[in-house]
Amino acid sequence: MDRVQSASPQHSAGPRGTDRTAGPSGGAAPEAGPGSRRAAAQRQQMRQDLAAAAMELFASQGYEETTVDQIAAAAGVARRTFFRYFRSKEEAIFPDHDDTLVRVADLLASAEPEEHPLDVVCRGIKEVLRMYASTPGVSVARYQLIRQVPALREREIAVVARYERLFTRYLLGRFDTGEPIPSGWQRGGEDDSMLAEVSAAAVVAAHNHVLRRWLRAGGRGDVEAQLEHSFDVIRRTFWAASTPGARRRGPVVAPGASGMPGDGVAESALSASPGGEVLITVARTDAPLDVVVDSIRAALSGTRDA
Repeated sequence: MDRVQSASPQHSAGPRGTDRTAGPSGGAAPEAGPGSRRAAAQRQQMRQDLAAAAMELFASQGYEETTVDQIAAAAGVARRTFFRYFRSKEEAIFPDHDDTLVRVADLLASAEPEEHPLDVVCRGIKEVLRMYASTPGVSVARYQLIRQVPALREREIAVVARYERLFTRYLLGRFDTGEPIPSGWQRGGEDDSMLAEVSAAAVVAAHNHVLRRWLRAGGRGDVEAQLEHSFDVIRRTFWAASTPGARRRGPVVAPGASGMPGDGVAESALSASPGGEVLITVARTDAPLDVVVDSIRAALSGTRDA
């Protein structure tokens, strides 16, 4: 496996032949002057070119058989330029995640204090979905390739974990704030850390489920609408329904565990009565989210009847 030898290698700043130069891997360094936007666009294009070359070579001759030198040559650059953008050849398959992670972090940091934190996290993960949906053909081809190469699947898992950690930190930060709690919020009390981790994991898992289903369908269908539906299920399952006093973006989830008008106000599944028992369920990763929720409800009903 081709990897850069140093975490922060030193490179010559000048071009070599037809080689195109750029900033270090993981994002662009700040630049001053009118040419900064053009330089950023060139760096982004170079990352895309390297990723396209890597995907084509992986698909045509195999992942293990492809070297960094071949990827660089196919993209028309030198080996050293490849390592200015990516630390390894498997990282080249995910060229947009670094920028998307920064964009999501900025979204979380700029969220209004009155907005429900779970809604903010849902808006954040939607940015990730839009990254995939912006290039359906590339996303579908990448998904098919990742399914065939264990090393790429491991890399994808590591990438997804970065978003989950970011969302968990954000939720914990909102719990720790000294600001008054807006009407309609419900915190987990002593279970704040668990509520933050489970909520972040649920949002990421819902995104992954919807995204995989969309990719298996060839990138067809309204994937954002499917994701919004999964958000509603998570809100009803893990968080108390918001009352009119709490500010929210997008459609308001109707109060009640079932989401139907007239139902009683839902109680957070993670901050319910401390005397309740713990329920553990098992479900397939490719099972529809509504089927998983129905099985949980059925199991809960059986536990109460016992």
